[in-house]
Amino acid sequence: MESINVNDKFDLINDLWKPRVIAELNGQQVKISKVKGEFVWHDHKDEDELFYILKGKMIMEFRDKKVEVNEGKMIVVPKGVEHRPIAEEEVWMMLFEPQNIKYTGDVKSDLTIDNYEKI
Repeated sequence: MESINVNDKFDLINDLWKPRVIAELNGQQVKISKVKGEFVWHDHKDEDELFYILKGKMIMEFRDKKVEVNEGKMIVVPKGVEHRPIAEEEVWMMLFEPQNIKYTGDVKSDLTIDNYEKI
């Protein structure tokens, strides 16, 4: 039980679209990531995802609409909903997800991650 300086953790990240685990609770992982550009279209059949934007602005694209998520705001993507995060400029985000979630769902791409680094 110790406090976590999230900004210090972001200083350890030098790449994009590669979330790091900073905490775990109740079968969930708290991850942080720097992102820029477009992610892949994907869904998570059995898991919801929460995206909280700490710095910048992200667009969460769905097949039927786009939702702007500004700094200090969050969005929950329900399980089974196809989505794609987009960031024109670098964004710092925090994710709350089940420990067993597949990063790109069933989609395989260069961005797929099988094991998350803990920092």
